[in-house]
Amino acid sequence: MRAGVLVIDQGTTSTRAIVFDVGGAPVADARQDIPQIFPRPGWVEHDPESLWSSAVSTAREALRRAGCEPSALAAVGIANQRETALIWDRATGKPICNAIVWQDRRTAEACSALKASGCEPQVTAVTGLLLDPYFSATKIAWALDAAPGARAAAERGELAFGTVDSFLLWRLTNGALHATDATNASRTMLYDIRKGEWDDDMLRLFNVPASILPEVRDTAAEFGVSASEHLGAAVPIRALIGDQQSALIGQACVAPGMVKATYGTGGFLLLNTGETPTPSGNRLLTTVAYQWRGLRAYALEGSIFSAGATVQWLRDGLNIIAKAAEAGELAAASDRAQSVYCVPAFAGLGAPHWNSEARALLSGITRGTTRNEIARAALESVGYQTRDLVEAMRSDWGGAIDVIRADGGMAASDWTMQFLADILAVPVDRPKGLESTAQGAAFAAGWQAGLYPGPESFAEKRRKDRLFTPLMDGATRERLYRGWQEAVRRAL
Repeated sequence: MRAGVLVIDQGTTSTRAIVFDVGGAPVADARQDIPQIFPRPGWVEHDPESLWSSAVSTAREALRRAGCEPSALAAVGIANQRETALIWDRATGKPICNAIVWQDRRTAEACSALKASGCEPQVTAVTGLLLDPYFSATKIAWALDAAPGARAAAERGELAFGTVDSFLLWRLTNGALHATDATNASRTMLYDIRKGEWDDDMLRLFNVPASILPEVRDTAAEFGVSASEHLGAAVPIRALIGDQQSALIGQACVAPGMVKATYGTGGFLLLNTGETPTPSGNRLLTTVAYQWRGLRAYALEGSIFSAGATVQWLRDGLNIIAKAAEAGELAAASDRAQSVYCVPAFAGLGAPHWNSEARALLSGITRGTTRNEIARAALESVGYQTRDLVEAMRSDWGGAIDVIRADGGMAASDWTMQFLADILAVPVDRPKGLESTAQGAAFAAGWQAGLYPGPESFAEKRRKDRLFTPLMDGATRERLYRGWQEAVRRAL
């Protein structure tokens, strides 16, 4: 094939590599699961070597399946799970400990102590984030204190920190470049999203030495060249981007007021707010959406901790389904007269509640409740949590939300997408390709390489699969949502 783009999409549960052609269409892909490590309750880790090896092996396999010589590639783009923290030795490239995953809650007490000291308003004003273990800063401090000699080594400039994008970039370039992009930097709780630089006050607050931080560049930029032994040729790396912001681009939500929702392990809604960051009065996050040619665009973000993970629980925890697709079939066969609710607070509740102490519950169960109603409640929980976020976004943004562009694994379920449209009273637009995350990184890297026109043209490449329009009457919608709100109060 002619010169195209290779995207490495390193996610929480798997790594994918996708080859895109000169027109921006996917040609071939490869996927590898990532082992999840749970050393203690609430702790979630990844072996950094599994992140690296899976990135290289899937990239090589995707190129083989595409029949693409590595030397023909115009660019590599990397999309990555955000907030996950890695620290490694600059001389050897060896990590000082396992990667601490975004879901990890080990620093909850540290965050609570900082909140009690009154620091959160300052943190939010500078970074757009809330004091929560979700973000990288307290993970970094924990690792530097837990690994023997690490803090002293960091002070000597011997260690490097990065989110997954930085780690993969370091390895691909054989240590030639220690960098990240503005979207990933904005998730560390150390970055001033208005000034576009690391913030000294945040570094002091979280006890993180500046010497370990990567250089911050545009989302689409020159990030060095991969060493030929990794991909089979020296290929320019031309985009780094956090996975949720990448999905925003892949869904062509590049104008203010556009919203995308990605449903993977968790669920993430981003509302493009343009060149001015919008503070939230409803505990949403203000974050960098992307940065082109030194100009930043911002987004309001709401995070659902458990979306696809709730369906995995039905399969692996309760054993009431054998595969994810069965959940929609059971939900469609359920008794609608039974008001069963599932609040999937397995690791607390995300926005707008941000309560790490909440725990999951099923409510409304009667003797007549079957696995059908439980499956329906699990799928409906995604719609209800999305409505919580949409209500908060409308309040903060002050404008209408006309459509939601949905992607991710759960978007394949017609039943779930129809309920989403019904409970939101907003049309849900599903694209033909659900891999919007990889598509966004491909757009950015291909644009930087000169293959594709600029961001204003991304919408021309997006293809709609189906528009789900609301069918539920208003009285039913509000009755169901009130029941959800009551269930959440119980979980809290």
